[in-house]
Formats: sequence, C-alpha cells, structure tokens
Amino acid sequence: MGINPEQIIKTANWLGPLLVEAGLQQVPAILLFGYHGKLIKLAGGIFHTHHYLADGRMEILTAYGAKVGLPTPILQNVFASPTTEAALKYLRQLDATEGSNWVNQIYSTIASTIDSRSQDYIRKHVEPQSITSEVQVGSVLFDGDRKIIVTSPTGATLLSQIC
Repeated sequence: MGINPEQIIKTANWLGPLLVEAGLQQVPAILLFGYHGKLIKLAGGIFHTHHYLADGRMEILTAYGAKVGLPTPILQNVFASPTTEAALKYLRQLDATEGSNWVNQIYSTIASTIDSRSQDYIRKHVEPQSITSEVQVGSVLFDGDRKIIVTSPTGATLLSQIC
C-alpha cells in the first residue's frame, strides 16, 4: 500500500501494552491495520487478544449486528458461525443477494468503536501528567484474503498521511 516499512510495528496479541507505550512515548497517531477476527476484540474492550485469555469474537460481532438492526434470524446465524471469517462471508452473501449493506454498517460501527475504545484505553492506563496530547487512533480491518473490509474515518485520514 506504499507504507514506509520504518513506520510499521508488527505486533501480535498484546495490543493493550502497545497502545499504552504509544501514549507514554507521546506518539501522535497509530493506525491499527489488522485482521478483523483479531481487531474485533478491541471493539469489545478486550486488549489482550490471545485466545487463551479472552475470546468473545462471535458475541461482539453479533452485538454490533444487533446495534445496527440486523434481524434476529440473521443474528442467530452470525452467532452460530464457526469463525468471524465465516460470519463475514455469510453477511457478504446476504448483501449480494438481498441488496443490503450489512457488512459496511456493522464493520463501520466496529471500526469506529475500535478507535474510540483504543483512545480510552490509552487515557485510562497512562497517567494524565505523562502525556501532553492525545494519541489519535484509526483502524483498517481486512479479511482472510487480506482484502480491506472497512477503514474508519480516522483510519482513512491517517492512511492518506502515510501513503
């Protein structure tokens, strides 16, 4: 995508400590770029994302579906999906056959929540006197084929600045 490799930090399951350190180091902005099945946990307030510590991916996806008005039978199918990837494929199929826009509605809400919850997490875990300005957080979520599903508004701004 044209991102300078020197601006990339690859991380795994410990996103919370990464965000806190960014706050302590007064990093002006972070673009979280990752697989939707991992980053969705942040929308649920889970910042140590290793599956041994916490999961809840299907619960979070189902809750955000309910938030945007997804009908109960569809919510039940989403919740019963074996993976977030399978649920995404199911929602994409619905969008294609019914002309709906569920994927965009759900994932846009998730991405915006990832941004705000990440900023809240930094504020909560970094003493106010330690930072002079707030870390701006944006997100880009992609699927198993590395195709971008959604970019949050803040993520789009940050992406345009680094590409």
